[in-house]
Amino acid sequence: MQILLDILVVVAGYVLGSIPFGLVIVKLKTGKDIRTVESGRTGGTNAARAAGFGAGLLTAILDILKGAAAVWVAQAVDPDNHVLHVLAPIFAILGHNYSFFLLERDTNGKLKFRGGAGGAPAIGGAMGLWPPMFPIAFGIGALIWFTIGIASLTTMAIGLVVITSFTIRAIYGYQSPIDISYGVIAELLLIWALRPNIKKLFAGKERVVSMSLNGWLRARKEARQGPGK
Repeated sequence: MQILLDILVVVAGYVLGSIPFGLVIVKLKTGKDIRTVESGRTGGTNAARAAGFGAGLLTAILDILKGAAAVWVAQAVDPDNHVLHVLAPIFAILGHNYSFFLLERDTNGKLKFRGGAGGAPAIGGAMGLWPPMFPIAFGIGALIWFTIGIASLTTMAIGLVVITSFTIRAIYGYQSPIDISYGVIAELLLIWALRPNIKKLFAGKERVVSMSLNGWLRARKEARQGPGK
């Protein structure tokens, strides 16, 4: 019976992660379909592009809670099964990136899943496993966002922060070593989802957020050079 409950918890994690808050928020605020805007992803970054900073922030918060809620449900159903506590948020990330609510056919008629890149639910899952992880990951993520201004780098950095923090805590006996695997798997999922962005990074064509220091400096430089220069 417990095994069945554990399987249901993992499925619940995926379902929670699949809720496309960005799609709903942008649709309610602007009437736009976020899947037709810029990257087409449903996360906070693209929601901000489609409907403004407030919509992006609200989307990010709700997406973070998806990952955290998956852990909380797992802890409530099976308090002693730490592997389940790790699996549930991993499946929340998978649901966020490959939402069954956003299943559609591509131009070749093949079924495909749509979603985000997984950064926000990854933070949420880490927060569920260790609550202080939220201000650490969110703070470092915000610092990178508002200075370097590249969303994909911010997302991947969050995974590295989680891995580093959990590894240090595990070495000193404050956290289960199993949690390190959460950080590693989450980071791999983020990198996989961000493959197109990584190619753009190497090509020097990745988007820079206008409300960042890097974006401001670039805009200032372009203004000084003038059009066509």
